[in-house]
Amino acid sequence: RGERSALPAGVPSCPLPTAASRPPSRACHQRGQGNRQDSPPLFRTTQLRPELLHTPSYKEEGCHTASRSGHCAALLPTSGHPPAHQLLLFGGCNSAEPEVAGHWGQGKIKEEPPAAPRLMEQLARLVSTGQGSGQGPRGLRHHSCSVVGPFAVLFGGETLTRARDTICNDLYVYDTRKSPSLWFHFPSADHGLKRVGHRTCLWNDQLYLVGGFGEDGRTPRPQVCVLDLFI
Repeated sequence: RGERSALPAGVPSCPLPTAASRPPSRACHQRGQGNRQDSPPLFRTTQLRPELLHTPSYKEEGCHTASRSGHCAALLPTSGHPPAHQLLLFGGCNSAEPEVAGHWGQGKIKEEPPAAPRLMEQLARLVSTGQGSGQGPRGLRHHSCSVVGPFAVLFGGETLTRARDTICNDLYVYDTRKSPSLWFHFPSADHGLKRVGHRTCLWNDQLYLVGGFGEDGRTPRPQVCVLDLFI
C-alpha cells in the first residue's frame, strides 16, 4: 500500500496523499476535530474605474414639448424641396395636432429604400378613397404607430373624449406627401379589434398587430393580426 505501478515514460508522477496531507473529513469537522482551512473565495473584490463605465442615458435638449402620457413618436419626411425630416409626437394629451420635437435638414438623415413597397402602395390607394382632414384624433393615448414610407399609421388606443366606450379600433393614416399633411380616418365595425397598449410591427411588407388589452381595457388579447386593406 502506498506504492504505485510504473507509469509510461513522460507522464509526471504525483505523490499519493498521506494521512497528514489528507483534508479532514466532514464528520471530523462536525465533531470539532481537525483544523479546517478556509477555501479560497470564488470572487474577489476589485476597484472599478469610473472612466470605463458606460451607462446609457438621455441628454436633455434645449427644446421642450407639451406634457404627454401614452403618446408615440415618428420620424417622417417633410414635403417640398429640399427634403427634410421631422420627429413628430402623436397623442398623449388633449391636442389633436402632432407636435414637432425635432427637425433635420437635407443630408442629416440617411434615406433608406422603403421597407414595405407593396403596403405603401396600398396605403396610397386607401387614402385616395377618403376625405383628408387637417385635424387628427383628439385625446388619444396608448395607441400604436408605425411608419410606412411617407405615412404614419395609427391604430386603436384609448380616447379621453368619452366617458364610456373609450377603447378604440379606428385606423388613422397621416399622409406627409403634400403640404399641409392630411389625416385620414377609417373606423372599424369589428369590436373584437379594439385594442389599447398594443404594438404594431412592420415586417416582410406587412403590418402586424400584437398584444394589448381588449374592449374592456383589462383582458389581454393573445391574437396576432395583420392589416388587410382589401384593395
